[in-house]
Amino acid sequence: MTTDADISNSPFGAPVAVTRGDAVTPLVVLLHGRGSRETEIMALADALPSELAYAAVRAPIAEGPGFAWFANRGIGRPVPESLRASMNWFNAWLDGIAPPGRPVLLVGFSGGAAFAGGLVLDDPERFAGAAILYGTLPFDAGVPTVTARLAGVPVFLAQGEHDHVIPRELLDRTWQYLTEESGAPTIARRDPVGHTMAPGALASLAGWLAERADHLARHGFSGSEPARWPTLSEGLPGRAGPRPRVSVTIPQQQLTDNSPPELQEKLFARLSALVGVDTGQSAISVPGARGFMLTQAPTTGPVQAFLVPRAREFAHLHPGQDGSLHVALPVGLAADAIRHGWAVAHPLAGIRLTPGMVLVYGPRDEHELDIVTAIVSTSHAWAAGEFAPASA
Repeated sequence: MTTDADISNSPFGAPVAVTRGDAVTPLVVLLHGRGSRETEIMALADALPSELAYAAVRAPIAEGPGFAWFANRGIGRPVPESLRASMNWFNAWLDGIAPPGRPVLLVGFSGGAAFAGGLVLDDPERFAGAAILYGTLPFDAGVPTVTARLAGVPVFLAQGEHDHVIPRELLDRTWQYLTEESGAPTIARRDPVGHTMAPGALASLAGWLAERADHLARHGFSGSEPARWPTLSEGLPGRAGPRPRVSVTIPQQQLTDNSPPELQEKLFARLSALVGVDTGQSAISVPGARGFMLTQAPTTGPVQAFLVPRAREFAHLHPGQDGSLHVALPVGLAADAIRHGWAVAHPLAGIRLTPGMVLVYGPRDEHELDIVTAIVSTSHAWAAGEFAPASA
């Protein structure tokens, strides 16, 4: 982590920024594209929630009539040393305006999207969310892009179907990583536009920011917990084979490699037999989804241990053509399930729903039936107040 002294010693000098709002509410930092400047991206705040605070920073490298965040090896491909220098400079400025504990959300457009991606990949626990708008993540640029790197960090992703500025392979790679591998709860959309903000995407971004801020106000902002499974003494094994395809829209569904119906029924029988559990139509899912409600238990865990707190629903099993489950887990264990190939984050986790909500793939054989049972049993134990994540 850099300090204020690092700014004065930096070849970039002191940052130039414009701000709006108070110094207490969550801070949205707007990051402009290559060749632009802070005053242009700040205009975006007019269409975003007025109850949030905003800051727009001028990138440190002169580029044509404007400025850039890093030197490029090609469009969308930062020079690692340049990206690192800019991130250190930016983080020193950020520590002054948003001390630890104040939630920070990044909104980056084009080159600013790559910079926002670099920042959140470099230090996921520093940021309460990130919007990657019409740009790519900085792959192969010295920041980690491993599986589950962004677990618990909500992401808003917008791309243009006709974008001819950012190479298509980088847009596709960004889409795949964020919606499948990163662990981030990701709202993703592609609109029939080029390299420009679609009106619908801007409206969706505003709604996403408002809902994330509301969630932070109600539940606070914290990182992930240690990941040890109370139901798996040797830890979670890796799931064999590639990940199934899962829809990026709501309702979230498993589309391929689905669980055989007889295994779904075995799983339902096992989970129905857990202590204190009633079953019935899920209070949140599609018709035919069978919910597991902890209505007979004398005690319960924290509100985050439930998909629907008022119904005490901690998991549900989707209808037969799907066969996957939605499960509430501590964020650290959700990350571990994603990392080992058993799950993918729900797009609205940490937005409208508990931060550790994941879709767990349906079991394909008896071995996977045992593992999925153990994953959901952990959710049940957390909901029943039988363990706390830090001591799990």
